[in-house]
Amino acid sequence: SLQNDSVVAGGGAIEMELSKYLRDYSRTIPGKQQLLIGAYAKALEIIPRQLCDNAGFDATNILNKLRAKHAQVGPRGSRA
Repeated sequence: SLQNDSVVAGGGAIEMELSKYLRDYSRTIPGKQQLLIGAYAKALEIIPRQLCDNAGFDATNILNKLRAKHAQVGPRGSRA
């Protein structure tokens, strides 16, 4: 259980948002480029995953929650 669940700028937030953007973009293009962009998007998630691991959290669970939160929030932090 987290002792402090406040939102912290950084902590992989930028990488998660870039990953989401690239995943969404990759779905709009055909061919190998789609796979390459998808792989790059996945690679960006290594940073928040490592931060979770280093803090002793379940990285898979936390990243799934982060993806869900990033899906709810639109550009510039507005709710979608």
